[in-house]
Amino acid sequence: MRLKPYCVCLTLVLLLMSACAAEPEPVPAPQPEPAAAEPVVGDVVLSGTWTGDWGPSPTDRNAVVVELAWDGATLSGQVNPGPNAVDLTSAAFDPATNNITMEADAETFRGTLHYVMEGTLDGNTISGTWGHDDVLGDFTITMATTEE
Repeated sequence: MRLKPYCVCLTLVLLLMSACAAEPEPVPAPQPEPAAAEPVVGDVVLSGTWTGDWGPSPTDRNAVVVELAWDGATLSGQVNPGPNAVDLTSAAFDPATNNITMEADAETFRGTLHYVMEGTLDGNTISGTWGHDDVLGDFTITMATTEE
């Protein structure tokens, strides 16, 4: 009966191997699908420095810098910040449509120019119409990025 000690030995080896085997990793429970992201309307989208140009034609352009502040409800800012900055007298942002309206009064040697800007936010760009008095043009400004 040589077979019996061989079976006992094989059984012991299998038991020893199963005792040393690692526990299987538990399978994580399925996670629910994330809800659709709400549009970001806080400081991240609008607050900051926007640079670009405006003008009545492709060859007649004016460089412009717009500094905007958005607190989630109120939009404010300046055109060409610095010593000759022009404060926005009226500004609004509609998060449902991404439409932006801004107005400003600039004192020039010809008198006061009333600027009206209407545009749409698309990613990090705002574009639309920009004009004063009887001069109407278009504009495009892009959020300035900071290098770290």
